Amino acid sequence: MRAKTPENKAEFEWPTILLLVVTYAVWGIGTTWASSLWLPLGIVLTGVAVAQFSSLQHEVLHGHPFAHQGLNEALVFPGLTIVVPYQRFRDTHLAHHHDPILTDPYDDPESNYLDPAIWAAMSRPRRALMRANNTLLGRILLGPFIGTACFIAGDLRLIRAGDRTVARAWLWHGLGVMLVLGWLFWVGAMPIWAYLVAAYIGHALLKIRTYLEHRAHEAPRARTVLIEDRGPLALLFLNNNLHVVHHMHPQVPWYRLPAAYRANREHYQRRNDHYVYGSYAEIFGRHLLKAKDPVPHPLWPQAGSSAAE
Repeated sequence: MRAKTPENKAEFEWPTILLLVVTYAVWGIGTTWASSLWLPLGIVLTGVAVAQFSSLQHEVLHGHPFAHQGLNEALVFPGLTIVVPYQRFRDTHLAHHHDPILTDPYDDPESNYLDPAIWAAMSRPRRALMRANNTLLGRILLGPFIGTACFIAGDLRLIRAGDRTVARAWLWHGLGVMLVLGWLFWVGAMPIWAYLVAAYIGHALLKIRTYLEHRAHEAPRARTVLIEDRGPLALLFLNNNLHVVHHMHPQVPWYRLPAAYRANREHYQRRNDHYVYGSYAEIFGRHLLKAKDPVPHPLWPQAGSSAAE
């Protein structure tokens, strides 16, 4: 009899399917009944659903819940997030999973650090904006706009350079967004401007998760965080707060990550050199208004004294 390991994949991952159904239901209620009852309620419910949907897209790109990836991706085809094509999310995130490049300002697509030379050349207003974005409050309020603007600008450069893969991802995403707009027009009780606000809220919630997932460290194994939170944000992020466990075992479904962590807690904490937080409440208390890191990569070759914070 084969021993169970963290990599063993269930044939039918029913918790993921159930959560996807619930997420679509909350999104549907938020854009219809709740919005007709009280628009702010609809916006909040829809924003939470958008964040949960993005977390489920993350599950899908790692091969869940079915063995057939085409079926998995069909489950998350609608463009609920509006500004992030699933195929681009998939490709950039899988590239990010190459641990030796984590936090690299150029090679890691999800790095929040800048090359100190780029930082040194920035105007003072842009530096002030990026410093504000490096606090947790700034990342929540400004991060969705800054991140989306940089992401779209980068993809436009790739498309202009002839990258058909990126162009195709945006075309497919456009079809998914058309489904959302059709729903809002024919069924929903939420105006488009309100849906854009809800989508922004969804992205803002996700910025809480990504805020300190990775740090600059000489050892790649020590760059990834553990947040021992078991509250509602852990569910919203599908236990990706246990991020070392996810990076070491990306094929493990979200609902098995806590047990995998409990079984080898000391091992994971030694591996990431004790880059550990007890909860998201602790993170809010420590970093809401105080940045955890500098904007320029602290281990990157410095571009003179002007690169310092």
